[in-house]
Amino acid sequence: MTRVKMENIKNIVLIAHDSRKKDLLEWIEFNREVLKEHRLFATGTTGALVARRTGLPVTLFKSGPIGGDQQVGAKIAEGDLDILIFFWSPLEPQPHDPDVKALLRIAVLYNIPTACNRATADFLAASPLIHGEYERILEDLEKTREEFARGFKA
Repeated sequence: MTRVKMENIKNIVLIAHDSRKKDLLEWIEFNREVLKEHRLFATGTTGALVARRTGLPVTLFKSGPIGGDQQVGAKIAEGDLDILIFFWSPLEPQPHDPDVKALLRIAVLYNIPTACNRATADFLAASPLIHGEYERILEDLEKTREEFARGFKA
């Protein structure tokens, strides 16, 4: 196990499927005072809406369906993002569902706080841990892979 230090200022990525964008924008306005203390990132369409509606600075990735979800997953794996706020729609099929599933898998694998609905996002924003340093525990993934490979018999 290793510990990954999250600094006082967190890198928070915001994503919302089309049917959840309004919900995310309302959540951002409700939590504006907390969010303005951190660095915000977002997939293309969501980030453009957030920046235009709130005036908060947002670093943009590509739109989710054209590679943005994969860019976010890569940044999580590289240790560049600390928190994922992803308001996805469980009732609407998405053309990029495999990318969505991969992104959520990476978030869990790298043990970053992840919120997929307003209630959980509110709990994250209200947590005293959002304002200070935090060390998240990360499994030694390479060691796990090597142990699995040693025990695998073809």
